Amino acid sequence: MANSGSTGTPALGRGSWRTHRVTLIGGAALVTVLAVVAVLLLRGGGDDKGEERARAVTERFLDAWAAGELADAAGLTDDPAAAESLLGSVVANTEPEEMSFEVTGAVDGPEDAPDDARAVGFTARFALAGLGEVSWESVALAVPGSGDEWRLRWESALLHPELAEGQTLVNTVAWPERAGILGADESPVAGPARVWSVSIWPAQLTDEERAWEALEELDAGVDVEALAERVAEAEPDQAVPVITLRDEVYAEHAEELVAVPGFQFAEEERTLALAARSVVGSVDAESGEGASGLQARYQEELAGSPGAELVVADRESGEAVRTLEERAGEPGTPVVTTLDPDVQRAAEEALAEAGSDGSIVALRASTGEVLAAADTPADGFARSLEGQLAPGSTFKVITAAHLLESGVGVDDALGCPQYVTVNGQRFENQGEFELGDDTSLHDAFTASCNTAFIGNLDRFEHDSLGRTAEAFGIGGTWEVGAATFDGSVPATSEDNELAASLIGQHQVQASPLVMASVAGTVAAGAFHQPVLVPGAVESRHEASAELSEETVAALRGLMRDTVTEGSASALADVPGEPHAKTGTAEFENEDGELATHAWMIGYLGEEDLAFAVVLEAGGSGGRDAGPVAADFLTRR
Repeated sequence: MANSGSTGTPALGRGSWRTHRVTLIGGAALVTVLAVVAVLLLRGGGDDKGEERARAVTERFLDAWAAGELADAAGLTDDPAAAESLLGSVVANTEPEEMSFEVTGAVDGPEDAPDDARAVGFTARFALAGLGEVSWESVALAVPGSGDEWRLRWESALLHPELAEGQTLVNTVAWPERAGILGADESPVAGPARVWSVSIWPAQLTDEERAWEALEELDAGVDVEALAERVAEAEPDQAVPVITLRDEVYAEHAEELVAVPGFQFAEEERTLALAARSVVGSVDAESGEGASGLQARYQEELAGSPGAELVVADRESGEAVRTLEERAGEPGTPVVTTLDPDVQRAAEEALAEAGSDGSIVALRASTGEVLAAADTPADGFARSLEGQLAPGSTFKVITAAHLLESGVGVDDALGCPQYVTVNGQRFENQGEFELGDDTSLHDAFTASCNTAFIGNLDRFEHDSLGRTAEAFGIGGTWEVGAATFDGSVPATSEDNELAASLIGQHQVQASPLVMASVAGTVAAGAFHQPVLVPGAVESRHEASAELSEETVAALRGLMRDTVTEGSASALADVPGEPHAKTGTAEFENEDGELATHAWMIGYLGEEDLAFAVVLEAGGSGGRDAGPVAADFLTRR
């Protein structure tokens, strides 16, 4: 019997060979398992560590994608170039307003996944124009790399489960046709219209002098010197954009334009203001959004909401393969104004004939409804509603109202000297006329005598004009349905400031809308806040003061007599019993020189219409604004 230290083969009892074999095999298996575990641990593939690292690389990928750091996201895959290309395509073609992702945890991987890979599920949420939030479930397959690094196996389906190789996601947004802006009779004052885009083909431009002359004849603000430089710098066959013309302007100049070699013309359709252009505003040709005026103010109502279609598309052809999400858009809602097409047309035609920058506003005196708001330049600033101008002697309606409310009678003497000096400041009448010491309030008003009112300065406190102006709605905030300047009559601190304010100078400012409303207040006997878009007005301003019936009657008489025997004689032959007040407001122009705005405000006694006319730097109220007002009133 061998001792325990022997190296020989031990004696085996019955059945001991099988037992020994199993022991050897089990030992070999244990070694193999330990080896595999060691490899997995070294590569990070153990269940706990593997899942943790797979989740971590997935979260880093999704965080980078959400932040728009596409190169960083692609670098976490095993094919960065292909990944960055498709990530960029998806983002560019869907233009998400927001992207967010949420890892949902470990999931079963595909059958062909390597044994050491880990599948991580996640939810993608995209906020897309026209669709809102769109979400889908996807799976990232993480595989161990060298050391502790893991990578995501790249395939198109990583971004969306419906994507195959060579495909991308595309979101196509479709806006409904923009709703119109309508007049009171629901005729369009803004809508689709034909325009002509003019460009130059440099290689064909053989007569530059003729071309520049034709463009200057348009009087459309084309800077021909800058254009000439752009043409010189352009490639011979590169089209150089010049201007887009309304159809009526193109038709007027077509013969001269078409005859110029090198000019090119493209017919298009755009949303345009058809009337009251400065107030209605414009729509940006590129974005389709309202850029100014009512078009910008009511962008959401007019545009409606877009529809959209999210599709899987072939990256090479761009053709849709399948639709993933789809939603129809909602049409916009028309904006209805109080504009009267005939009154608006008359105002625009009268201004066009005036040959001066200016504005005309017309109101229905009994309601405040804006019947017309016209400006020149037509596509410029909406001076009619937003202008901040000294109203000059048209403000004497308010000055006279204070005197009347204070007990002064229309026949009471005020005097009208050639000049009056207050605190060293000299005030004169236009043309330096004088009427004498016995000049009444009536005669001072109808002749527009500045010195008569200033000579009675002691009848006013520094806040008197502001308090009286409240009866005309000035001093409050108006809710018109459009941007407006609602007038300003600040209290003064010095007597010469008050003197200037009595004749609508110093810091007294008003828009044509405000002065039309002043005339309308006299016509109606009370203030009715102007309104342009009734559907947008929740609460109109109510005047905090009222004029007595006696004052209203006296003002009506004064304004009527200003037409029949005073400075507003330009309206004498206008039917409808016109009442008016003229104004000439001094201001310092850009060159530092003294210039004057020409004003006339008034109303028709036989019709429910009040108006204001102003010509910027236009001269005298009676001489220059008067004929424009007469032309407007007779054209209606």
